[in-house]
Amino acid sequence: MSIATQHEIERLNRDCTCFTLDVGALCRALEQVVGDPAFGRDLAVTHPHLLSAQPMFLSAAHAERMQEIIGSIEAVARLSSYQSAILKLAPEIARFQPGPVGVFMGYDFHLGRDGPKLIEINSNAGGALINAYLLQAQRACCGEAMAAATQFDLSALLAEFMASFQSEWRRQGRAGALGSIAIVDQSPARQYLYPEFVLFQRLFEAHGITAVIAAPEHLLQRDNALWCAEERIDLVYNRLTDFYFERPESKMLRAAYLAGEVVVTPSPRVHALLASKQNLALLSDEKTLRKWGVADEQIATLLGGIPETVLLTGNNADACWARRNQLFFKPTAGFGSKAAYRGDKITRKVWGDILNAPYVAQEIVPPSARTVAIDGEVQVMKADLRSYTYDGKVQLVAARLYRGQTTNLRTPGGGFAPVFIGDGDLTQSCR
Repeated sequence: MSIATQHEIERLNRDCTCFTLDVGALCRALEQVVGDPAFGRDLAVTHPHLLSAQPMFLSAAHAERMQEIIGSIEAVARLSSYQSAILKLAPEIARFQPGPVGVFMGYDFHLGRDGPKLIEINSNAGGALINAYLLQAQRACCGEAMAAATQFDLSALLAEFMASFQSEWRRQGRAGALGSIAIVDQSPARQYLYPEFVLFQRLFEAHGITAVIAAPEHLLQRDNALWCAEERIDLVYNRLTDFYFERPESKMLRAAYLAGEVVVTPSPRVHALLASKQNLALLSDEKTLRKWGVADEQIATLLGGIPETVLLTGNNADACWARRNQLFFKPTAGFGSKAAYRGDKITRKVWGDILNAPYVAQEIVPPSARTVAIDGEVQVMKADLRSYTYDGKVQLVAARLYRGQTTNLRTPGGGFAPVFIGDGDLTQSCR
């Protein structure tokens, strides 16, 4: 079968307004997993814009290109020269290497005119498990071709997710079975993706693992171990944005982590090596890559797949201001689009604030467009693509549809959207 061209994929994203989400099937699946007959309905009320009813389309060629970019980044990140350069700039805790490589890394892409462009890497990317259930609850909308695209083995993906946690356990030299996991975040019940924490808790329990959801201040270090109340914790699934465990409430977690008494994934080291925004400035610098001895093929992949990114300094501030309309400014330690600005929206006052904090300036790659139907009215949303990975391998690709300057999961008609990856036949029968 022929591979779909980008033009054909764009036509699908522009013209196909079919609703593929089977809301009833999704609610039943979530309620059965959680053991709460109201879970799915409550989610629809509390998170009305979390899930899109329509999919995003992606060509197989672009999906393969995204995997190539990710593979090249992680190959460079294993180089001692790269690690030395990054860790010099990172807090001391990032130099501790217990072994794990980080579950659910999130690589965020926009689709540029010449293919996928990586705009950001996240070390505790949320949404993978929600998107797995979302992808299962899809109906074919355009005949046999789309039916083939919506075939999906949820059990196999969940097994792959679980295998990544087991792998992290072994990478830290642990023998025997993984017995307990703490899902840790600040005020977890108030987090927007708290429902996903519950789904993870049930997933772990279904595999015979005791699982708790906890804030960092609920963890205690005693008897050469980390505890949550009376439960000894083997592994922490880390959803904190306190990436280096610097806040007072992370004191016990930090101590147990550095003592090797608990497995933590993703870890401060993984965040420093992959997710710090300033890393993209090095990964998109040809001279630096050549100095590190990166292979020509990988250099070409990185330069073609990462928008030009520079660390904002006193030396280049005037040049960046002059071409600010073509740039996006992000704090090096930022997350969730906080304090990130499109250059054409920046005032002189905001610019002054930016110059007083560590920022990168990144060439703007406009997000993709996706046409959706909302209450019978056709509207155009922005879209980005997130690859969830483990050890450099893509496990799942999902989209986020939104309006505004950044992704928000709060736009009517938007939210997480399943991604249908297909070939030319997908374009044959869409109404």
